[in-house]
Amino acid sequence: MPLISIEKGSRRYAWLVVGLLSVVGCLNYLDRMMITTMRFSIVESIPMTDAQFGLLTSLFLWIYGFLSPMGGFLADRFKRSWVIIGSLFVWSLVTLLTSYVTTYEGLLLTRALMGISEACYIPAGLALIMDYHKGTTRSLANGIHMAGIMIGQSLGFVGGWLAETHSWNYAFLSFGLFGIVYALFLAVLLREAPKTEVQPDLHPEMAPADAGLDLKRAIRALVFNRQYITTLLFWGTGGIVVWLVTGWLPTYFKEHFNLSQSMAGVYSTGYIYTAALLGVLTGGVLADRWSKRSPRARMLVPAIGLLIAAPAIFFASMADTLAFALPGFVAFSFFRVFLDVNMMPMLTQIVDRRLIATAYGILNFISCLVGGVSLYAGGWLRDLNVDVGLLFRISSICMVVMAALLFTLKPRSDKF
Repeated sequence: MPLISIEKGSRRYAWLVVGLLSVVGCLNYLDRMMITTMRFSIVESIPMTDAQFGLLTSLFLWIYGFLSPMGGFLADRFKRSWVIIGSLFVWSLVTLLTSYVTTYEGLLLTRALMGISEACYIPAGLALIMDYHKGTTRSLANGIHMAGIMIGQSLGFVGGWLAETHSWNYAFLSFGLFGIVYALFLAVLLREAPKTEVQPDLHPEMAPADAGLDLKRAIRALVFNRQYITTLLFWGTGGIVVWLVTGWLPTYFKEHFNLSQSMAGVYSTGYIYTAALLGVLTGGVLADRWSKRSPRARMLVPAIGLLIAAPAIFFASMADTLAFALPGFVAFSFFRVFLDVNMMPMLTQIVDRRLIATAYGILNFISCLVGGVSLYAGGWLRDLNVDVGLLFRISSICMVVMAALLFTLKPRSDKF
């Protein structure tokens, strides 16, 4: 049976949802990132060692990753709009409360609470976008949302600027209040997508649609889905690539090309994030257009992107001059994110539609777990005097493996 059609007004609202959630995604990453840009101001106010400061970020990442599957399950079990608004309100309240913290233990507590509340957003936000955007707008819609996230990452410096001109407390207070007000705004404007015809179950363990979701059965259905296990493999491998490159690229630029710390930061963030932002939009448009002719487009576009990104970073890591290296790293950043922008649209083709948020939450957990291990492994190799360029060449091999896994995927459903 055909899906229930969406009238023109709803189509316009579907794009409004993308815009609204792009702001939430921007706040999500801005709130979590700006603590690193205010390091000196915070340490001056609340003395701590470098290890203690590092634990603030690590604790957030561990809790965020561990609870992401549960956050996804909540988005599948209850109304996604409620989960989104609740998550935004709570993490904004925690951000505001952070401005009143005066002890290191207090900072640890607020970062832990931040990890709990933010774990609920990404799976729910992406799933709601998929609910509204079907067919040939799905990847671009996801790409616009990801662009909002990247803008939030790049705006992390605003925290440092506010900390210098006012105080670090003022920065947390300002963004916390803004987030609370925006959550109330969304409570009025954000609503669930129109109901669609329920597709047949993709696994016999799934309960009927009107019986609600059971976490144990949901996980079992995903575990027995071979294509989903394949996505876990290449997404986890992708975590190695992302964390090895982003974690060590500033060091590489500084050591290999004798740049200052500030200029190394400019080259490793300004150029790279700009390329990635353009990449998610381009990858979204290409996949949407190709999907009109091939249901495998959302799998083939990222596979091709990875096969271009792999040699780009491989040869960039062997270049002797910045003029030859930089274009390779920019190309890597541009083409690699073709996978990121198509990951959630890809999931809608291989897992039951009632499990897409849970499925993405598990992917998020794997990425955080692998990312932490990769960062540690990279540091361990550095202690053994291993050249950073070797880490990038390892990443290029990983991307070829990922592309090979992507080529094995086939859509199980093109309805949702």
